[in-house]
Amino acid sequence: MTNGPNGITGELTVDEQVVAEQLDAARPVPPAAFRGALGRRLAELDLRYGCRPQRLRLIVSGYLGAGTLLLAIGALQAIGAL
Repeated sequence: MTNGPNGITGELTVDEQVVAEQLDAARPVPPAAFRGALGRRLAELDLRYGCRPQRLRLIVSGYLGAGTLLLAIGALQAIGAL
């Protein structure tokens, strides 16, 4: 079973399978040199492209802690404890 567009499922006929294989084989793929040059160019233009910030886990932990604290304060206010 293959999933087609719009969630249509069904078996491919032999003719459809042949066409699918031909399309897959003829799919244009840029050469490795082009892909490498593109990656270097994107990294040069946008410093945020590629690698993650050095302290990503610390940053995420800080946001999660602050969000949890705000939710706790909101819950305490909702029940009238604050």
